Amino acid sequence: MEVEPAVCRMENILNFINGQFTPSENNQWIEVEEPATGQVYARIPRSSTKEVEKAVLAANHAAGSWQKMSLADRSAILHKIADLIDENHDRLAHAESKDNGKPLWLAKKVDIPRASANMRFFANAITQVSSDSHKMEEEDAINFTLKKPLGVVACISPWNLPLYLFTWKVAPALAAGNCVLAKPSEVTPYTAYLFSQLCKEAGLPDGVLNVLHGYGGEVGHSLVNHKEVKAISFTGGTETGKKIAATAAPQFKKLSLELGGKNPAIVFDDCNFEKTVSEIVRLSFSNQGEICLCGSRIYVQQAIYEQFKDAFIERVKALKVGDPLEADSNMGAIVSEQHYKKVLSYVQLAKEEGGRLLVGGRTIKAPNDRCKDGYFIAPTVFEGLTTDCRTNQEEIFGPVVTLQSFETMEEVVELANGVNYGLSATIWTDSLQRAHAVSDALESGVIWINCWLLRDLRTPFGGLKQSGVGKEGGMEVLDFFLQQKNVCIQYN
Repeated sequence: MEVEPAVCRMENILNFINGQFTPSENNQWIEVEEPATGQVYARIPRSSTKEVEKAVLAANHAAGSWQKMSLADRSAILHKIADLIDENHDRLAHAESKDNGKPLWLAKKVDIPRASANMRFFANAITQVSSDSHKMEEEDAINFTLKKPLGVVACISPWNLPLYLFTWKVAPALAAGNCVLAKPSEVTPYTAYLFSQLCKEAGLPDGVLNVLHGYGGEVGHSLVNHKEVKAISFTGGTETGKKIAATAAPQFKKLSLELGGKNPAIVFDDCNFEKTVSEIVRLSFSNQGEICLCGSRIYVQQAIYEQFKDAFIERVKALKVGDPLEADSNMGAIVSEQHYKKVLSYVQLAKEEGGRLLVGGRTIKAPNDRCKDGYFIAPTVFEGLTTDCRTNQEEIFGPVVTLQSFETMEEVVELANGVNYGLSATIWTDSLQRAHAVSDALESGVIWINCWLLRDLRTPFGGLKQSGVGKEGGMEVLDFFLQQKNVCIQYN
């Protein structure tokens, strides 16, 4: 929603360009709501191509000195940023909860520590990058590979884990020696703004990181289309990813696209029952189901289906949806009014498609005056839906899951693979042989067996099919942000 500056009496979240905090040149603003209250609490600049040009100019000017800085000095700055994230843990967690609607305890436990860990991991990882060499015996020659920064890159991050995923992109790009143009979601811009303040405090040189706020179709499109931007790292919806690819591919830019998911959770009858039920509840409704890795299609072997369903529904009914600031709230608010309406439309669609509502399927008014206008939805479970219905095929990205039974391993693999997405999956079984066989057969980029969301930052992360292109994490993402050239020397 666009507003006139004179009308606003709220916090200004500003762009960070060439080390300075500034509004947009057009002096237009976008309002930011707190989803738990439904009230506007801040505004961000509606940036345009003018701000993008300024940021590109600043990044190009800073690129030479940043690339030439020693790895030890570059690493030290990233470690200092991580230190400041730790020192500002509570402040950042409150900002993340306010901006996104997630429970405060979750932001404290997961989002902010992971942001710090991202900075530290890549601060260390860049010092371990090596160059390959190959001796050609018969030719008396040797080849060696040089790895250099790309220059100016764009990082576009989503609204569900704002600082967590913002740093997941920015940290490796900076560590590799690039200058970064970063765009956080206009829905959740607060912690990216605070992060830019910490970068300034840590001594990151001006122009090395530039944070631009605004609409994706405006500032995001300008970043993707700019001739000086050599690579784009994007996390978000598959349809937006397609548009980015259509713009960037003809310009031969490097692309990393982490897109949607419709993730299966496969429960076999030999699973550790109590642990599995508890973890399936967690992987279904953490962060209000607004995590790309949440499971939304739950397949349970027929022999334990009714037992599992009863236990699962009992646990789901016990979840408290409430004020994110209250310590006993298991779930908070849906991120925005627009997304709230989208999730509710899928609840209605599931009913129209013949789904049997087992629990939820309704809005919730938080039990205090502060949150009386917030966007709250009860955790929702359906059964009786066909595999090919829209509810089971399309990404809802909210607290809505479906239950379905299966008989054989072959049947459930076909069910799990029967969507256009292939981001993640979980398998719940005590059979090592079955775990290996199913994980090998699943078309998913990330697979957890008897666990969920355990992440080793050294491992590659990314999906298959329409869940994305390229890998994030580990040395793979550093390779993405570096360009390689081979040098061959004949010494005789």
